[in-house]
Amino acid sequence: MVSPIISLIVPVLNEETVIGDFLKQFQNHENLEIIIVDGGSQDNTQEIVKDFSQKYNQIHLLSAAPVGRAKQMNYGAMSASGKILLFLHADTIVPQNFLEIIDNVLTDKNNLLGAFQLRISDSSRTLRLIEKIANWRSHWLSLPYGDQGLFLTKANFNLLNGFNELPILEDFDLVTRARKKGKVVIVKKSVLTSARRWQKIGIFKTTLINQIIILGYYLKISPHTLERIYARKY
Repeated sequence: MVSPIISLIVPVLNEETVIGDFLKQFQNHENLEIIIVDGGSQDNTQEIVKDFSQKYNQIHLLSAAPVGRAKQMNYGAMSASGKILLFLHADTIVPQNFLEIIDNVLTDKNNLLGAFQLRISDSSRTLRLIEKIANWRSHWLSLPYGDQGLFLTKANFNLLNGFNELPILEDFDLVTRARKKGKVVIVKKSVLTSARRWQKIGIFKTTLINQIIILGYYLKISPHTLERIYARKY
């Protein structure tokens, strides 16, 4: 196996419906290490990942991870052998030349963290508007979210002391801290993320609760309280 340049870290919990298609997109990338960090799935997620790992030796399953997305991603980062870390959600499709894009961004040492633009897998006009707002926020405020794919060198990840192990908004918190230490870059290529979060309870309600959670973060409301508010939407 070629020594990996990039370690892809994916926290999962009961993702059997999407994890197979997610892994298929990386079959031709030998210099990529894929670390699936399972937080205790009760469905067939682990079995699907194991099947893929038997065919492709760059895929690794960490099944004894601590529970919680931030903890899972930190756990995966500790196991990563690549010099660059890419954190993705399990329902995300990356552009074909994502490895080259990431390498080009991080070649500039002033760029501490990078992310992609957002596309949502639904043709709804309302979701197109949400895409535009998300990409405007990302470019003008240097504030991408985790569903856009976050990447940085392992050295800079350690400089930031990784993800704060919050029950919610761990991605938002990491980017906020990164902005204080270096440049956050949004590339012009997009990742495609599933619309399932918006479809489950409705676009308006999902968007409203998300904004309430962000406001609560700035008001320094307890992350555990914010987690309970977020959980109510499901």
